[in-house]
Amino acid sequence: MTLFSGAAAEFWLRWFHTFFGILWIGHLYYFNFSQMAFMGEADAATKSVVFQKLTPRTMFWFRYGALVTFLTGWGMIGHKMGALGIPVTSSWSTIILTGGLLGTLMFLNVWLIIWPNNRVIIENAERTARGEPAIPGVADLAARAAIASRTNTLFSLPMLFFMTAASHLPLTLSPEKSLIPYWCVFGILAGALELNAVKGKMGPLQKLKHVIHFGVVLTLVLYMAMHLLAG
Repeated sequence: MTLFSGAAAEFWLRWFHTFFGILWIGHLYYFNFSQMAFMGEADAATKSVVFQKLTPRTMFWFRYGALVTFLTGWGMIGHKMGALGIPVTSSWSTIILTGGLLGTLMFLNVWLIIWPNNRVIIENAERTARGEPAIPGVADLAARAAIASRTNTLFSLPMLFFMTAASHLPLTLSPEKSLIPYWCVFGILAGALELNAVKGKMGPLQKLKHVIHFGVVLTLVLYMAMHLLAG
């Protein structure tokens, strides 16, 4: 097999998926582990400079990292299920689809909530720096972007767990059991958290340690639900 043969397609998808995944999740963790705390302590002038000069750059790599990761991830899943014929009800498919669906919610949060709101925040910083009136409701947009970003950080823990578990932590599923109960549990939990990202409040997600704790708990609950309901 050469690097440019048809059989190497999955390798290149995986390579790009890994590179852009690091780019995306690395920026996500930078925002949540470092920048949010810094911005909470910074003065107005410093915040303005960050929004004008730094945020456009970080948001560019953040959102396009998410886009390429999303496309290559589903490309690999499609290749496995299509070209290789792995059934959707298999253990591998169930585990990888759990991670893939969480990643999809994260991708949608980036492009439909975090980036659109930050685009207005950047514009507002540029306008006020020129002495023009501030855009109304910017604080609410910033809060909504922050909630979505915290939610993505929470989702990232089970997402990374299941994406790697599909090949490295196999779980035997019973062919006699339906996957519907598991997917119902997944839909309720992920749906409730996503609804909060879209319409809810920060609440306990204000503290990063709570986000990490919730992410670990969600990972364990989903894994145990998969084991008990479909194993």
